[in-house]
Amino acid sequence: MPRKSVRPLKLSRQLICLSWNPRNLYQLALKRLFSARQKTLFQHMWKAKRDTRGYHDANITERQWLRMFNDQLPTLNMKTGGLSSHANTASLMYACMERRLDFILFRSHFVSSIWMARQIIVHKKVKLNGKTFPYPSHRVKDGDVIAVDPEAVVTLKKPADGSKELDFVPQPYQQPWMFLPEYLEVNYNTCSTVFLREPLTSPGMTELPSPYPPDFHALAYRFYMRRGRATK
Repeated sequence: MPRKSVRPLKLSRQLICLSWNPRNLYQLALKRLFSARQKTLFQHMWKAKRDTRGYHDANITERQWLRMFNDQLPTLNMKTGGLSSHANTASLMYACMERRLDFILFRSHFVSSIWMARQIIVHKKVKLNGKTFPYPSHRVKDGDVIAVDPEAVVTLKKPADGSKELDFVPQPYQQPWMFLPEYLEVNYNTCSTVFLREPLTSPGMTELPSPYPPDFHALAYRFYMRRGRATK
């Protein structure tokens, strides 16, 4: 089994990453969306872009992200009858990232970080639709099935008595991250996940997992649109 991959988190930058690392909880406890030093709209947009990219980037460069960025958002942010409006759909600007194999493994709780996900994929411990697929950045299609070698799952360990059946061993500080998005169907008995669709918004909420509110994502979206960096 590949060694657990841990990426250092820079406390001074206060970035929250895709990891169960306890320092992420420290960051969440101290996190302030804005500070008194940020006075202009551009400063607010830049901070929103920096923080949301820090969470959703998966080590991709800004140039790579711009090739993926889509300035066309779903038109669901409206009121119908007496229902409350949908969450700001700018939060879905990162929805395309949720199709990546490494993201799916992390969201399914098979790994403790996005970097560990990439490592076990490269080591050919993951199958896509029944075939070994060693490309972490591959974006799956709706209905694709992702399966993981049980011995590569971070919470499954061989028992001391030599039994072939693996034991479930919870990891420290994993509980705050134990939520499943609606767009994944996970079977822990077979260590597999079906990707159903991209995240959506609904009245009062968004399905895209993020430590930041939708309106904060909207500022990041405006940053890219204002600078004319959207790609078609």
